[in-house]
Amino acid sequence: RTLRELKLLRHMDHENVVAIRDIIPPPQRESFNDVYIAYELMDTDLHQIIRSNQALSEEHCQYFLYQILRGLKYIHSANVLHRDLKPSNLLLNANCDLKICDFGLARVTSETDFMTEYVVTRWYRAPELLLNSSDYTTAIDVWSVG
Repeated sequence: RTLRELKLLRHMDHENVVAIRDIIPPPQRESFNDVYIAYELMDTDLHQIIRSNQALSEEHCQYFLYQILRGLKYIHSANVLHRDLKPSNLLLNANCDLKICDFGLARVTSETDFMTEYVVTRWYRAPELLLNSSDYTTAIDVWSVG
């Protein structure tokens, strides 16, 4: 999953997609179990905001939705399916800037015709995934947005 995420994110450059700042290689490249990845700093995620007592205005919700769809349009234009969009994978900072993260389940759509049925956290899963379809499109990410 980590390697897949690194391969995808190193080619992505969009203000609504989290950016890799640095990769710290292991001391011995022949045998290693850990790799450290430094991402740009964000303050929290949408899941934490929803769970908090902090009120969200309609303007906040509209701005968050705008940024999610903007980032998703960029991701899909690169022929990538995120496949795990959920509030905890949407990072936020104090300026209300939103960035999509966690590309561990993401796939390039032209990579293979066969797709895994078990993706996306259950509450955000599109109907085609609930029906065990292995033939799905970018629509599964749009469904997850709401």
